[in-house]
Amino acid sequence: MKAKILQEHKQGYRDGYSHGYHLGLCEAVRRLIPVTAGPRRPLRLMYVPQGFDAIDAGVTEALTGLVSELIVCPAQSMLETAARESPEAVLVMNGLHVFPDDHLEQIAEIRRRGIITAIWFVDDPYFTKDTAVLCRHYDHVFTHELGCIEFYRSHGAESVHYLPLCVNPGMFNPRRTGPEYRYDIVFIGNAFFNRTELFDRLAPMFIQHRTLIVGGFWERLKTFDTLSPFIHKGFIPPGETANYYSGAKLVINIHRPWEGGQDNRNSYQIAGRSINPRTYEISACGAMQITDVRDDLEKHYRPGYDLETFGSPEELESKIEYYLNHEKARQKFALRALRTTLQNHTFAARLPRLLDVIDKARTRT
Repeated sequence: MKAKILQEHKQGYRDGYSHGYHLGLCEAVRRLIPVTAGPRRPLRLMYVPQGFDAIDAGVTEALTGLVSELIVCPAQSMLETAARESPEAVLVMNGLHVFPDDHLEQIAEIRRRGIITAIWFVDDPYFTKDTAVLCRHYDHVFTHELGCIEFYRSHGAESVHYLPLCVNPGMFNPRRTGPEYRYDIVFIGNAFFNRTELFDRLAPMFIQHRTLIVGGFWERLKTFDTLSPFIHKGFIPPGETANYYSGAKLVINIHRPWEGGQDNRNSYQIAGRSINPRTYEISACGAMQITDVRDDLEKHYRPGYDLETFGSPEELESKIEYYLNHEKARQKFALRALRTTLQNHTFAARLPRLLDVIDKARTRT
């Protein structure tokens, strides 16, 4: 018994030392990336959040530094606020979930007042039943999904632009965590069918390691009884997510399936081709990730350099076992992905592309 306690103490010391050393390297990378904000544009902009803080907080913070005046208002009072504040443009995030039934009537009246309207769809392509209607009611449509660009044009949207997702480094960043957040393998997300099929195959490997699976519907697993001790059911807030990413040796990223109707409203069956927000969030936390592949992944990260990829359960298992036993290799991946993310994939770096479109529209009116 004493020998076991001593062994656990030594392992805890090694893990704590390794975690602290890695945080020091992450901090060195962060200091190398200059925090620069471009000049504020002379624009009075109204932002309508979608109610998901991981994105809304990043957009709000970035826009505050990019425009001369930012007005943030809830979806229920878009028209009232626009009438009172007279913004030059309105940016709506997603237009789904928390938006009222008269959403489009409010937008139509805002447009009649000569105010430019834009919407950024960040849940594509999983709600095409809804977004196919929404897209034609805005002056400008932005989507993070490559597969939806021509789709929205074909449904009457005249100004459609590809605007990839990104991350708020103020929320997702490397941080010191306690032992309760330190796992060998972490996955955070709901139990869509592609994920349960994969995890059923890998269950024997998962139980051999300190593994954490977080999300809803994991009772769908055939191996649920085996994996249930490793599962944290339900939603966790972004701050907790960042804690688990920061404390993990490896984070698995598996994109939501676009096929089928059980978990999606993708009525038009538009194929998912673009990477999800977790790709950026994991990297911003200084964690190494192993992800499945989407078409635009290489536009943003270098597979085999910033992160690792897999195409089969066997390849994922092999890479997990390899990198769990090669700490320096894990650190190199994590640090390179952190640097790439801070340089290129923050909201402050991404949103000027959206504002360029609005500026051009203003000069034409």
